[in-house]
Amino acid sequence: MTDATPLHIGIVACSAEGAALCYRTICAEAAPLLGAHAHPTVSLHGLSLADYVECLDRGDIAGVGELMLSSARALARAGAQLLICPDNTIHQAMSYVLPRSPLPWLHIAEVVAQEAAARGYRRLGLTGTRWLVESEVYPDKLGALGLEYRRPDAGQRARIGRLIMDELVYGRFEPATVAYFLEVIAGLQAQGCDAVVLGCTEIPLIVDDANSPLPTLDSTRLLARAALRRAIGGAPA
Repeated sequence: MTDATPLHIGIVACSAEGAALCYRTICAEAAPLLGAHAHPTVSLHGLSLADYVECLDRGDIAGVGELMLSSARALARAGAQLLICPDNTIHQAMSYVLPRSPLPWLHIAEVVAQEAAARGYRRLGLTGTRWLVESEVYPDKLGALGLEYRRPDAGQRARIGRLIMDELVYGRFEPATVAYFLEVIAGLQAQGCDAVVLGCTEIPLIVDDANSPLPTLDSTRLLARAALRRAIGGAPA
C-alpha cells in the first residue's frame, strides 16, 4: 500500500469489450497494491467504433490518429495524466499521435514485447485483426528487443479478422470460433513459436493459458497492469 496519490489514468477506448476489460483489470488489480476497494482515478473516452473502422477500411491512418487525439484531449480536460489505448490495431497511428498528444502514452506492443523478453520467449505468434497482423506495430517493437515473430497465413488473417469484427466485439463467443483460434495458435506453435500474442483486446475473452496450445501474452491485461504500475510509481516519463 502507498500513501502517494496515483496518477489519473485515461483510457482511449475503441471497442467496448476491450476497453471494459482494461478498465476492470485496473480496478480489480489495484486493491492489493493500494488497499481494499482502492484504485487510481480512471477516465474513459470513446468515439464510435464505426468511425475507426471507416478510417481503417480506407487506410486513413492519420484519420485514426485524429480520432485518438480527440479522445486524448477530452481526457486531458478531465484531468488524466497518463494515457493508454487498449486496442492494438489503432496503434498504427501512434507515430502520428505522439508528437501531437497533450499527454504521455504507454504503447501496448512495447509493453507486450518487454513482458515477452522478461519471460524468456524468443519467437512469438501474432493474432489480431487483419489490420493489426499485417502492420508493423508488433514487428517494430519485437525487433527492437531481438524477438522473432510469425504471422498466420493470409486466409487465417482474413477469417480471424471477420470473427473479431462480426462476433467478438459484440460480445458473441461461439464454440466454433474458440476452436478456430486454438487451431491457428497450434499452427503457430508448429512454426516454432514459444508464445502467442493475443493482439486484439477481445481475444483474451475466449483464449487464455487454460486452453491455448501456447503460453499467452494478453495485451489488454498487460497494458492495464503497466498503467497501474506507472500510475502508482509516479509521474510518467
